[in-house]
Amino acid sequence: MAADLAEVIEHIGGEALVIGHSMGGKAAMVLALTHPELVRALIVADIAPVAYEHTQMHLVEAMQALDLATLETRSDADAALAHAVETKGVRDFLLQSLEVRERRWKLNLDVLAAEMDKVLSFPEVTGAYDGPTLFIAGAESDYVQTEHRDRIKALFPNAKQAKIPGAGHWLHAEKPREFEAAVRAFFTL
Repeated sequence: MAADLAEVIEHIGGEALVIGHSMGGKAAMVLALTHPELVRALIVADIAPVAYEHTQMHLVEAMQALDLATLETRSDADAALAHAVETKGVRDFLLQSLEVRERRWKLNLDVLAAEMDKVLSFPEVTGAYDGPTLFIAGAESDYVQTEHRDRIKALFPNAKQAKIPGAGHWLHAEKPREFEAAVRAFFTL
C-alpha cells in the first residue's frame, strides 16, 4: 500500500500532506519512512507503528453476513448491520463502502479476512521520518498506548500526540468536526 501511495505521489509530483487511519495509518507511516522525500507532513490517526493482537474480523464478518440481495436502501443495510455493530458512527463509516444499487462492497472483504494477520502487523523498517508528524488518537481508544511512545519517537522524532475526547478508534466517524479541526490546525503549521 505504501508503494502504491508513493507511485501516485510521484505521478502527481511534489510532496504530499499525508493522513491515514488504522491500516491506512500504517501505510502512511511506511510511506513516510521509506519515501520521506514525498511526504511534507504526516498525520497518523489512532494507530501506532506496532503489531496488534486484537482483530477487526468481527466487522469484516458482519459485512460479509449481510444479504446484499435483500437490501433496497442504506437504511436497510444499517438496520441489518446494527445487530453486529453497535455503534452508529462505525456502521455509518463501514456503510460508506457499500454500493447499495450494485449490491456490492467496494472493499475486498475476502482479502481483508485472509490477510488480517498482515493488517495487524507492522513491518520491520529502518530509519526515521523527521518531518512534521501528528499522532491523533481517540481518548476512548486503546490503539495508541503510553508504551508505544518510545517506538513512535524512534521512528518519528518530531511527532506530536493529541487525543480527541469522547472518541474511540473510529475518531473521524465519531467526532468528525473535532477531527477535521485537528487536521486543519496541524496542516496549516
